[in-house]
Amino acid sequence: MKTGLCYTLKLAFAALLLVALNTSCSQQDKKTAAGKSSNTLTHEQLKDKIRGGWAGQTIGVVYGAPVEFKYQGSIIGEQQVIPWHDTYVKYWWDKKPGLFDDIYTDLNFVDVFEKYGIGVSTDTIAAYWANTAYHLAHANQASRYNILRGMKPPQTGFWMNNPHADDLDFQIESDFIGLMAPGMVNRATEIADRVGHIMNSGDGWYGGVFISSLYSLAFVSDDVNFIVEKSLMTIPEGTQFHDCIADVMKWHKQYPDDWKATWFELEKKWNRDVGCPKGVYLSFNIDAKINSAYVAIGLLYGQGNFTKSVDIAARCGQDADCNPASVGGVLGVMTGYSNIPAFWLEPLQEIENLNFESTTTSLARAYQLSYKHAMQVITKAGGKTIGAEVVIPYEEPVAVAFEQNFEKTFPIARTKIDFSVRDEFSFEFTGNGYILYGNMVKRSKIDADYIDRVSKRLGSEVFGLAELNDPYVAELEIYIDGKLDEKALLPMKNTSRRLEPAWKYQLPEGKHEVRLKWINPETDYEIRLNDLIVYSENPPQSPLPK
Repeated sequence: MKTGLCYTLKLAFAALLLVALNTSCSQQDKKTAAGKSSNTLTHEQLKDKIRGGWAGQTIGVVYGAPVEFKYQGSIIGEQQVIPWHDTYVKYWWDKKPGLFDDIYTDLNFVDVFEKYGIGVSTDTIAAYWANTAYHLAHANQASRYNILRGMKPPQTGFWMNNPHADDLDFQIESDFIGLMAPGMVNRATEIADRVGHIMNSGDGWYGGVFISSLYSLAFVSDDVNFIVEKSLMTIPEGTQFHDCIADVMKWHKQYPDDWKATWFELEKKWNRDVGCPKGVYLSFNIDAKINSAYVAIGLLYGQGNFTKSVDIAARCGQDADCNPASVGGVLGVMTGYSNIPAFWLEPLQEIENLNFESTTTSLARAYQLSYKHAMQVITKAGGKTIGAEVVIPYEEPVAVAFEQNFEKTFPIARTKIDFSVRDEFSFEFTGNGYILYGNMVKRSKIDADYIDRVSKRLGSEVFGLAELNDPYVAELEIYIDGKLDEKALLPMKNTSRRLEPAWKYQLPEGKHEVRLKWINPETDYEIRLNDLIVYSENPPQSPLPK
């Protein structure tokens, strides 16, 4: 018995030692994987992952198409089936070309890097961007207007000049960056700096930094927890964007099997838009941090399963085509094109050789260009080709610069105006800033042919009656407290339009008077003002008794 007991104790000790050694080796392996100096892929694997990124992004866009912004602040329940079938991609390709803006805005930048080289300057990118022919919205269009008026980046995306600076525009067009900087996350963020400040700043810029980092790291890891954690390291601590994604990671650990619990925690704490006038105090939320958080939820809870991940991201709501597009693209890189389920891939293959709207580029061409640019970035970073393999330098993520928009600028009121300016309009407010939500419109009759032309061009929505090629430009003088603050131009041409007639932030806290004077009014046009949003350096206080 004594001998048997000793033998049993020896076995137990050996087992414990083996467990300890295995645990130590496992931890060391993880540390080595995170800290190694390079990664090796075959050229065919690199090509396959790049193809997977473009393909997954496009699949995600189409999957979320019927629910895009249909669910604002609510989950899309499992009882609602989101459709998909073998001709579904081509169906949306023909029905709404504008749906693919995630892809063709990406391709615009791919074309710039192809034409001018991977070291192309921000100013050159901006000039190319401003002269695109397709419809843009939110931060994208605000930046295009700024550039066409002579402003330079980063001022074009700075929140004082661009009320949409925190919107998700750069988030949804940054995918190409990660594809051209595989495994080199700091190279990706450097490119993101050159591109993203054209249209965004602060949280809006961070959305693109985060997404491009996810793509970059997906080339060298198949652990979604790892790539989300490492990608967040590119965002400075103390920013709202960092705190929001960190919360998602915390809640994922707290509710590892219940993505809806994390979604509810996210809504309670972070579902508020302070910049975009379409969303302030309303259910619409195009803010980058919460939509990036939906991407993180899709990745963390999908755990590498393409179908599950894309579906969860879509069911989080809000921009429910763009967010699953980012998730699909990241997982497409991780798994490679050849491992995307045929259920998803075969409908996509019907349009792979077709050029996207207002471009000369197809997915097939994008696959080739991104591989070419990736090899250029790899070589410049010190990587090399050895036979059939490419050695890619690995980079530990470094946080980019600290930026925070709308500091001491809290929305405190939203008032319905519904007024059409014909010559002048004045109002008073108390606070430190304001924005007028409205647009320039033509009063002429809109017939069925016009609606058909515009809807085919822009999608199912007709945007603000902005004509495609109307040459009229309204001239507007904006006076604040009796002094001329700005001379604004309001073009009717769709691609040149100014999104909001007037705004001003960071005024001295107090009472202010604003007067709009239309210098060259025409009877066929009007400046339509829908809402006045007022800001203050002090958070709003409830009038209800405590």
